[in-house]
Amino acid sequence: MTPSTTVRSPLRLYGRDDELACLGSLLELLRQGGGGALVVAAPPGLGRTALLRAAADAHRDRGPVLYATAASTGRAVPGGGPVVPLGPSPAFGPPPAAPYPVTTPEALVRRLREPGAGRPLLVCADDAHTWDPASRSALALTAGRLGPGSRTAVLLSAADGTAFPGLPTLHLAPLDEAAASALLDRLTGGTPLGGSRGADLGPVPGAAPGAAFGPVPGADPGEACGTVRSAGLGAAPRPAPEAAFGTPSGADPGAASAAAPGADGIGIDPVVRAELLREAAGNPRLLTGLTGRLTPGQLAGRTALPFPLPGGEAVLAAHAERLAGLPDRTRALLLLAAAAQEHEPDGAGADALLLLRAGARAGLPRDFLDRALLGATATEGLLQRAGSRVHFAHPLVARAVLHHAPWPHRRAAHALLATLLAETGDRASPCAPSTPSPDAPAAVPRPGPAVPLAALVQRACAAPGPDAALAARIEAAAGGPLPHAERSAALARAALLSVGPTLRAARLAAAAEQAGLAGDPSRARALLARAGPRTAGATGPGGESAQGLAPYVHGMLALRSGPAADAREALLAAAALLGPHDPRRALDALLGAAEAAWAAGDALGYLDAMNRLGRTPPEAGLEQYRAGMCAVLEGRTAEGHALLRHCLDPAGDPGAPAALLRAGAAALVLGDVAAACRAGARALAAVRTRGPDALLPQALEHLAYAELRAGRHSGARTHALEGLHAARRTGQPNSSAHLHAVLALAASVEGPAEACAAHADAALAGAGPHGLAQAATLATWARGRADLASGRPGEAAARLAPLVGTGPGRGHFAARMLAVPCWVEAAVLGGRQHEESRELHAAVDEFASWAARTADPGAPAQLARCRALLAPADEADARYAEALAHHGRAGGDFERARTHLLYGQWLRRRRRTREARGPLRDALVAFQRRSARAWADRAAGELRAAGEPVGAPRKAADGPTAALTPQQLRIARCVAEGATNREVALRLSLSPRTVDHHLRNVFAALGIRSRTELARLLAG
Repeated sequence: MTPSTTVRSPLRLYGRDDELACLGSLLELLRQGGGGALVVAAPPGLGRTALLRAAADAHRDRGPVLYATAASTGRAVPGGGPVVPLGPSPAFGPPPAAPYPVTTPEALVRRLREPGAGRPLLVCADDAHTWDPASRSALALTAGRLGPGSRTAVLLSAADGTAFPGLPTLHLAPLDEAAASALLDRLTGGTPLGGSRGADLGPVPGAAPGAAFGPVPGADPGEACGTVRSAGLGAAPRPAPEAAFGTPSGADPGAASAAAPGADGIGIDPVVRAELLREAAGNPRLLTGLTGRLTPGQLAGRTALPFPLPGGEAVLAAHAERLAGLPDRTRALLLLAAAAQEHEPDGAGADALLLLRAGARAGLPRDFLDRALLGATATEGLLQRAGSRVHFAHPLVARAVLHHAPWPHRRAAHALLATLLAETGDRASPCAPSTPSPDAPAAVPRPGPAVPLAALVQRACAAPGPDAALAARIEAAAGGPLPHAERSAALARAALLSVGPTLRAARLAAAAEQAGLAGDPSRARALLARAGPRTAGATGPGGESAQGLAPYVHGMLALRSGPAADAREALLAAAALLGPHDPRRALDALLGAAEAAWAAGDALGYLDAMNRLGRTPPEAGLEQYRAGMCAVLEGRTAEGHALLRHCLDPAGDPGAPAALLRAGAAALVLGDVAAACRAGARALAAVRTRGPDALLPQALEHLAYAELRAGRHSGARTHALEGLHAARRTGQPNSSAHLHAVLALAASVEGPAEACAAHADAALAGAGPHGLAQAATLATWARGRADLASGRPGEAAARLAPLVGTGPGRGHFAARMLAVPCWVEAAVLGGRQHEESRELHAAVDEFASWAARTADPGAPAQLARCRALLAPADEADARYAEALAHHGRAGGDFERARTHLLYGQWLRRRRRTREARGPLRDALVAFQRRSARAWADRAAGELRAAGEPVGAPRKAADGPTAALTPQQLRIARCVAEGATNREVALRLSLSPRTVDHHLRNVFAALGIRSRTELARLLAG
């Protein structure tokens, strides 16, 4: 495709580069004298009209354009689409003074049947699926015959591809996140109009900012796409008393008519941004409508968002147009299906058995229900069954059904479903709290028969207005043992029914808490945004709960996805507010603050949070954990360890995930890695069985880290990968950073080096902005260990020295000691033993103190290895023997193999070559058994240098390097990487003169004269 035929639109089409290229290919074919047809299929709101207009604008200078649009009332009737010829005049300018000439579809078909003559003709038929079947068939038959020599191309837009079977179809998908964000920036003034995030298409002068792809005079400005189920789109027109449902107290009453303030260039709150993108789900027209109805204060997060969000009415109306022509019984079933989703979590669909019972109770024929729920043909594909669940083919269709159903019909559907759900009695909870709600003391009934939460929610959907008594019953029922997503949806419904703004805010905060536990932080933040500004000092019913609960939820969300210091402060503040009236959440807030401080490497902050926890003594097991951790950090190690040993087998509920995770943490502090693995496995099983979903990444992280400490690198990698997927799914970037660090450590053993670097970089990228010192320490340690495996001790020492030192770059207080053995090894192999002798001995002394306090079985062996590296020649042999003896008692193939490798290197350097082969051979076998490929390569190189053949080194089987000896090839590779002779000598335990001698022989054997030539030869 040449640039002259690329479709260029005067509108900014966000995220449509591929679609524009496809249209450009058709226009290029037309320019060359050919022809063809293409159907642009998309549900309302995705911009199919804008794409047709873009194609028409691109072609108008090359030939005539016939543009057909469906009349507003012409649905499936002959002649329902007037055709507008567009000539070389601006296609998207102001409407002409006189109406365009109009022709019928039959005339259009006759025109297409004429042989191509003159300039190429482009025919655009918008909303062609609304034409009558005969016209559609004729148009499809004629368009399908266009080919070489026809000089005619036909572009059709339709709601789906079924209206024109056999024709090539371009299906429009929702905008991706980047494109939707760019559009939102444009609508709110977040980026300059000339920004590069959209397609290279400028704005239309005078165009309203609300058009998803830019408005076109006389055309529908957006044209739909899929969006997730949204309460913001679900408010059907209701009687006047329901006005309280639309805008919560404190919202700007002018929000309904406020235009998008893009020209003002105001900022948009990140939570509001996420909620708008979530509600629109890639539908540009819907995103435009939602944004255009919010005030500047709401966009900036200073005012509570209206609930439900206004602005989706036009998109719903476009979807509802398809429903108008359906039979009555089909529309009745669709209404029941849409209503049955209201008590379910987002995306769960409806229960097929419940729908079957509801349809039968409503008088729908059984054969129709079977065909509709099993075959979907009776509903024209609008309903789809997946197992025992029924889903709408497009989520917006369900919203449109509810929005446009007459209120009496909708209320009757909800009442019928409530009756059926009450009859089943599943998931029942007490229908009222044991004490009256202060929201409406006189209206709350006494505790009565158990009523399912789902039935109560259906009753709420049928309520004509706020209902304090029903809201209290829903709130009480939502406290039962139900999935967190269901509890969140129910509490949000209770908030809608609440009368007072304070109680409404408290219930929205409670709904946000449950959404967070369900692993849906974006919904949690959206619910908090609907609660409005902080409610400190709030009075009235629910005021005390509202004061502390919202900060608590904010803090817990920040703990998983924000700066650790911010999370700590928020949770400390929440604990102070919650303490007098909600001690359980206050305790959880303090534990969360302590966790945030730990992640940030703030030992004093951790002690502060844990000491505050001790002011209100918790249950015995938790108190032992608190006191033990504080004692360890305060230097009372023996006392702390004694207390923490009581936590390894938690009392009370043996399957409580939080208690098991604390048991695993206590075991790691003790150094009992076997107990840590057991506790981690039990915690993971408990989370998988009982939830909450939000805890799954942490359970997998704890287990993976324990397995790393135990030397089970493959298991650690497997669990960390699963945890990384869970963290991404549940929106927890802080957990992702920690899991990337674990994966980097695993890759520093098993390789490849590129994987270690990628995971470490990802961990550091997340840890830096959020102050996650533990993740940063582990990631840096992993990079240093990978450098050691690759034979780069100088780089490893440079990375690790700040971690184990006492300066500003000091590593995390609980992890820095683990990196000491690697730093000592790197410094000694890198030739820095003498210049950093004092620092090395100080670090080893500190490591010795730590090893004496920990129960880690590998610590004594690593300490002996460090002392062997620093020992004079007459002592080193005994130190290595001591280290290997400790390894024999402790187990752990990988660390024992590292000691064998270092011992063999030392023996070879002392010219005890024959003795060196045994330890080096043991190291090679152990590394191979652990799949530590880079380490095995290093051991194999040492063994070859000791005179024992190991097999052909990598990349040496053929080519000019085949003539080199193993030692020459090792030196050549190091030089090709940029190492100096001295650095090569340090890396390979040789003298610089020996390296120089071998390098001269390498140059002679390969016929080269420079290091540059050598690097090129080995790279090729």
